[in-house]
Amino acid sequence: MWIGVIPRFWTFQNELLLTADHIEDGQTKTRGVFGSLQRAYWPDRAGDPPGFWVGSWGKGTQVRPPSDVDVMFELPVETFQRFQSRAGNVQSALLQEVKGVLLETYRTSDIRGDGQVAQVRFNSLMVEVVPVFRLTTGQFYMPDTNDGGRWKAVDPVAEQQQIQRLDQECNGNIRRMCRIMKVWKREQNVPLKSFQIELLMQEFMEKYQYRTYGYYFYDWFVRDFLAYLISRANTTLWVPGTFEAIPLGSAWLSKAQTAYQCALSACDLERSDYVISAGLEWQKMFGTRIPTGPF
Repeated sequence: MWIGVIPRFWTFQNELLLTADHIEDGQTKTRGVFGSLQRAYWPDRAGDPPGFWVGSWGKGTQVRPPSDVDVMFELPVETFQRFQSRAGNVQSALLQEVKGVLLETYRTSDIRGDGQVAQVRFNSLMVEVVPVFRLTTGQFYMPDTNDGGRWKAVDPVAEQQQIQRLDQECNGNIRRMCRIMKVWKREQNVPLKSFQIELLMQEFMEKYQYRTYGYYFYDWFVRDFLAYLISRANTTLWVPGTFEAIPLGSAWLSKAQTAYQCALSACDLERSDYVISAGLEWQKMFGTRIPTGPF
C-alpha cells in the first residue's frame, strides 16, 4: 500500500529546491547591495560587509522560484547616535537615508523605503534590506516606522539556530515541510506569513511521533500538520531569542479546514493506491507542482 507517496513527495520536494543559478543570483544581488551600503557607512572597513541573509534564505526554507531575498545590514553605532539626536520619526528618516544611498548605485532600479525595509527590485528578484544596529546582547535593533516609529529588538541568530537544531533532530523534515506548506500558502492565498509557518512547523514536528520518518509518511505529515494548525487558531506564537508575541488570529482558518479535508481524502486514496486520484486531490491544495503520477 501507499506506493505513490514516496515518489510523489520526493519529486515534489526536489522541485521546490533552489537551483545553483538561483543561489548564485541571490548571492550576486546581495553582494552588490552590501557593497553599496559598505561604501557609505563603513568606508574604512576591510573585509566582507557586515550583512547577512535572514528570513527563508537565512533559514534554508526558500521555495523555487524565489521572489525576494531578505537581508540585514549592520550600521555603525555612530549612525544610531546621529539619528537618535533628531526629533520626529527617526526610524523613517533612517530608512529614507538608506534608500538614498542605494539610489546612488541603482539609479534605474525600483527602490522603496517603508515600514521596516528598503527594497531594491531587480528583474529576477527583490532584495529587502533591513538596516540594524548590534546590541551588546548579540541581538539587533531594527527600525519600525509604524505609530510614530520605534526600535524593535530582533535575534536572527537565535531563529536560525533553533530551526537548524530542530531540523537535525527531525531528520531534515522541518525545512522540507516548511517548503511544502509555503506552496499551499502561495497557491491558496492563505493569510499566514512564511515565518509563522516556520515557527508552527517547528512546534509541531518537535513533538510529532513520526518526526524522524522519511517520505513514506509525508502524506500524514501534511494531514497532521493541518490538524495542528487548526488547533492553534486564535493563539500566540513566540519568536526565538526575543520572545516577541505574535497573534495567529483565525483569518486563515477556513482555508486550513478545507485543506485538511483534502488531505484526509488524499491520505485515504494513497492507502488504497489510487495514485492518480490521490494526486488530483493533493493538487487542490498545492496546484500542479505536486505530481499526480503514475510513477
